[in-house]
Amino acid sequence: MKHLIALKNAFFYSMSGISYLLKERAFQYELIIGCVLFAIELFRCSSAFMRLYLLTAYVIVLITEALNTAIEAAIDRIGTEQHPLSKTAKDIGSSAAFISQVHLGIIWILSWIIK
Repeated sequence: MKHLIALKNAFFYSMSGISYLLKERAFQYELIIGCVLFAIELFRCSSAFMRLYLLTAYVIVLITEALNTAIEAAIDRIGTEQHPLSKTAKDIGSSAAFISQVHLGIIWILSWIIK
């Protein structure tokens, strides 16, 4: 019973995190872009493998944006004063999100070249 309660709590903590992410502008943009990207892919004659690869790359974008948001929230919790290490942590989180977006863009471009 103890494990079921822990599992239930973990689920609701995750849902709380998703609820927070859905209020973040960057995450909203990425959701919209993902919907548009996959709508286009549904009307194209791309292979199932390429669709799966695109979906995987897209999920990586959402994961890195979630981690970036978590880093920013943790840094903001520490304090509002500017500190070089805080800036570095936020910049690295942002660069991880950017790299995943570039990766998705490259995969999407390749999906048009490789049918």
